[in-house]
Amino acid sequence: MRPFKYLEPKTVEEACSMLAEHGEEAKLLAGGQSLIPLLQQRLISPGYIINLKGVPGLDHLRNGGDSLKLGALTLHRAVETSPVIKARFPMLSEMERTLGSVQIRNWGTLGGNLCHADPGGDPGPALIALGASVKAASVRGERWIDLEDFFRDYLTSGLAPDEILTEIEAPYPPPLSGGAFHKESVRLGDMAIASTAAYVVLEGKDGPVKDLRIVLGAVGSTPLRAGRAEKVLRGQRVTDELLRQAGEAAAAEAHPTSDINGSEEYKREMVRVVTRNMLREALQRARGE
Repeated sequence: MRPFKYLEPKTVEEACSMLAEHGEEAKLLAGGQSLIPLLQQRLISPGYIINLKGVPGLDHLRNGGDSLKLGALTLHRAVETSPVIKARFPMLSEMERTLGSVQIRNWGTLGGNLCHADPGGDPGPALIALGASVKAASVRGERWIDLEDFFRDYLTSGLAPDEILTEIEAPYPPPLSGGAFHKESVRLGDMAIASTAAYVVLEGKDGPVKDLRIVLGAVGSTPLRAGRAEKVLRGQRVTDELLRQAGEAAAAEAHPTSDINGSEEYKREMVRVVTRNMLREALQRARGE
């Protein structure tokens, strides 16, 4: 491992200044669950490590009026166990229960996971389905980025080299809405072979679908919004046949690659089945069943 200088800013402003000064030679440390393995495997060799753990105000979980705001250093375990999230965003707490081990969730951070931009990560698809956005800060100021536009390529986010992700915001779901997330993995807590996050809003308890988002994980270089699958259901009163068609459409939109965990065909089948099942579960929750 190449020697590096270890920096500990005390404020977001100080961290931004350090990042602006050292540019792409610097890497940010949040929980280190992704960064440390990259360093150990010598896939990256930064000259500077900027540890954000000591920066106050980045681990909040608070009401933002019509949205929930989470600091970038909010622990996965805090998301998993939060009574507010369990009540308003059950899909998020359920997603977190399958993310690594309890030890990992007790130290790993939500913002760090998103910035790592691994297409097999769990929070990305779930938060995109919920319509979340993230706030980026730099010496130039702050800006908001829709999470759907945040992931650019494998391990590549939409942050500029001098930007720090500081906050995640998710709008509170309206009445008659429901979400569901599932990942297929070799063992509980492993990275996803394929995953689907589904979020549905109904016009009435027995009415047609007013809006929905279907997001696929681990079957492309970024989380994928399954637009054609959404089109199958939008404005429709859902039937088993439409759910089957939506699953078929999602499988066709996926871009899986064969690897040690399964063939391309196997992963498409997982997308087909998981998407259909998560849509059914999201619909049941939207109806209060």
